[in-house]
Amino acid sequence: MSRQQELKNHRKQLTETRQIIGAMQSLSFIEVHRLRQVLDLQRQITKGLVRAAKDLLCFNPNLLPKIEPLKQLFLVVGSERGFCGDFNDQLLKKLQQCLTDPTGKDAGILVCGRKIGNRLENHPQLLKVLDGAAVLDEIDTTLMHLIEIFTKMKDGMLALTVIYHGERRKSDIIQHQLLPPFEILEDIQQEFAFPPQINLRPVQLFTELLEQYLFTALNEILYVSLMAENQHRIQHLAGAIRHLDHRLESLRQKQNQLRQEEIIEEIEVILLNSADPSSPSSGR
Repeated sequence: MSRQQELKNHRKQLTETRQIIGAMQSLSFIEVHRLRQVLDLQRQITKGLVRAAKDLLCFNPNLLPKIEPLKQLFLVVGSERGFCGDFNDQLLKKLQQCLTDPTGKDAGILVCGRKIGNRLENHPQLLKVLDGAAVLDEIDTTLMHLIEIFTKMKDGMLALTVIYHGERRKSDIIQHQLLPPFEILEDIQQEFAFPPQINLRPVQLFTELLEQYLFTALNEILYVSLMAENQHRIQHLAGAIRHLDHRLESLRQKQNQLRQEEIIEEIEVILLNSADPSSPSSGR
């Protein structure tokens, strides 16, 4: 096989690879668009639940649990698929920082996402690795599995901290404590003169609010994390496409150069044959 044919085959392979990467990038763009459409609504629901809890706790501050949690659990939301750069590396770095704190010494680790789970499979504090969501439609399944795990634990005995990527900046890692619930509302100021009118006992209402808040907040976190993952993937694949474009252009120039050299060699052969009197072609 000639050198030029080798370059041609190589260019063809790289072109096909670029088309595949371009398709993957387009799918990530689509996922980001879909997630943005549902994320705003999900945030409004979460804010509404926090607002309701605030109104309830203003007049029933004793509902907040006062018992120190006996078990710290870190939920790390990573990626289910690859091609997202240092997405998981940043999460693992943040997790390591949390584990070095006194509260993290005996903490359990729950991982969402097989790609990051493979990196922690031999960690002594790892409790379980769950399948993460690769697309928006798989988030409900992941959420159900998480809720099943948490409902088997005693909420009052658990301090749950979620580590995940935010959507604002590439290096934006969020450490969000979900349990004990509503800690940010401990020092709230009373805004209304009269308590809210409720049809349930405050304890029962607070319990149901907590369950709904945990479900909604986790749902929002999974949305945000998947959006950030796709944004990382878009940037990572854009770099790969730039590299392939540069490589394809380099191969094209080499192929043209080889073609020019072959043409020059052919011309030289023709000239030599025409100048040689003993050549059969020169006697014609």
